[in-house]
Amino acid sequence: MFELGTSIIIMSIIILGFIIVLLSFVPVGLWISAFAANVRIGIFTLVGMRLRRVVPARIVNPMIKSQKAGLDVTVDKLETHYLAGGNVDNVVNALIAAQRANIPLPFERAAAIDLAGRDVLQAVKMSVNPKVIETPVVAAVAKDGIEVKARARVTVRANIEQLVGGAGEDTIIARVGEGIVTTVGSSETHKGVLENPDLISRTVLNKGLDSGTAYEILSIDIADVDVGRNIGAHLQTDQAEADKRIAQAKAEERRAMAIAREQEMKAAVQEMRAKVVEAEAEVPRAMAEALRTGKIGVMDYYNLQNIKADTEMRDSISRVGEKTENPTDKNNKA
Repeated sequence: MFELGTSIIIMSIIILGFIIVLLSFVPVGLWISAFAANVRIGIFTLVGMRLRRVVPARIVNPMIKSQKAGLDVTVDKLETHYLAGGNVDNVVNALIAAQRANIPLPFERAAAIDLAGRDVLQAVKMSVNPKVIETPVVAAVAKDGIEVKARARVTVRANIEQLVGGAGEDTIIARVGEGIVTTVGSSETHKGVLENPDLISRTVLNKGLDSGTAYEILSIDIADVDVGRNIGAHLQTDQAEADKRIAQAKAEERRAMAIAREQEMKAAVQEMRAKVVEAEAEVPRAMAEALRTGKIGVMDYYNLQNIKADTEMRDSISRVGEKTENPTDKNNKA
């Protein structure tokens, strides 16, 4: 009798353990929830999800929501998107929000947007409730040389068709900044921009800056316009300083060339003096040679010496006359 009771207890424990293991492996609770929500999904399908390492709750709960919302979504599509690494619950929520807002959004496009790394639910919300992007301060220079600083607020909404492969907010900000620079740069004076800030908005909107982006620009409002530096005056000052340095450099170059020419002339004069000295040194030799060969006589030599002495005497007298100051000049100076 004791052995029979022990066997019953052991069998009960084994059966209870088997049931616990079976319930942990087979999501009976999810199957019951799906059946109660009128979602036809087989128990073996749930077991297959376990074998494919898919969390059944990540598929069944979004499936229940989609069926209640009247969406045509199958279990296979949800499971495929889950295995691809997508957020199934977020995609289903985006599909429900798009259906309520009358935005055409098929499951394939929503799944592609989600797999591309974008928040598809946030994109749908942005399509309903536009977003405001504020650009940083953009500085531009008008034709009169005055700098104008402007900051804009861009109202955009998501473009569902361009979410996959479309450019983001940084591109919108860059293009708006380019439009501001173009508009201010083409203005004759900065006063025209200050008087009509909406000129920037019209010019930027007419350029179609949202092409190829994931957003559609609804409006561009100039939040602030301010006057900056006088860039034209600074440029003129810098140009004048540069011209001054160039003129100084050219003057220094001419001075260096003049000094070089002077040095060359001094060298030429010294060379000529050296040649004269050399020639004068040859005169006695030539005279001696002429006396030896008989080309000139002794009397001729004496006559040449007399002429030379007479010339030196006259030269000395003329120099003394130049050094002696005229008395009339002294009286005039006094």
